[in-house]
Amino acid sequence: MTGNSEDLVIIDVRSAAEFESLHIRGSYNVPLPLLSEHTGTLAERLGGSVVLVCQSGVRAEQARGHLAGAGVERAMVLNGGVPAFAAAGGEVVRGAQRWSLERQVRMAAGTLVVAGLAGGRFVSPKVRFLAGGIGAGLAFSAATNTCAMGQVLAKMPWNKTAAEPTAQSAIGQLPASR
Repeated sequence: MTGNSEDLVIIDVRSAAEFESLHIRGSYNVPLPLLSEHTGTLAERLGGSVVLVCQSGVRAEQARGHLAGAGVERAMVLNGGVPAFAAAGGEVVRGAQRWSLERQVRMAAGTLVVAGLAGGRFVSPKVRFLAGGIGAGLAFSAATNTCAMGQVLAKMPWNKTAAEPTAQSAIGQLPASR
């Protein structure tokens, strides 16, 4: 993002691997688990307007809720996330390409459902419970706006980078409030 708003801070709450793949130039990576755990410290550091971004807006909205609870009222969520910003011609930095966590969740869920149905047909009817369990998990995920499968996949080796931020490095990189 460009412009004359010096107090605008863009915080990307995606994983370090997602951030490394594509991020808004000038944004800061504070993954949602770190932000959630250290909201108070982060809130003390923020002074002006905050724009929260992620892949689609879901994690950014969760981050906005955490910050609002810590007194940061000027936090906004970028609708459509980083991909929408890039598609609109915004200035982004591209790195090593990986599948987004949302795409990985769809692939894992779909594969497990097919495996459950095939296993139920060829191995044991009880294997169909796998497909039912995945369906129930997806429904719960939609109802609660959380994703346990995404959290698990984020910890997989292919989603890790050498520069996974710590609380100190993630929050310390932000400009001090004025």
